[in-house]
Amino acid sequence: MKNFKIKEKYIHLNQLIKAISWSSNGSEANALIINGLIKVNDSIEYRKRNKLVPGDKIEYNQQIIVIE
Repeated sequence: MKNFKIKEKYIHLNQLIKAISWSSNGSEANALIINGLIKVNDSIEYRKRNKLVPGDKIEYNQQIIVIE
């Protein structure tokens, strides 16, 4: 499990996926989300612009990121 510190109140899910290099661009990040491959707080998340806040847990391919 890794932590990702945000500077604002939130970060959009597709922005996070690009920032942590789970995808190389925005369309790949959106495809991961649309195909149900990303979990937020243990539930599959389909909203590309879901606002993530400190304490949220994001999972993909047995990797976990916690927003701080």
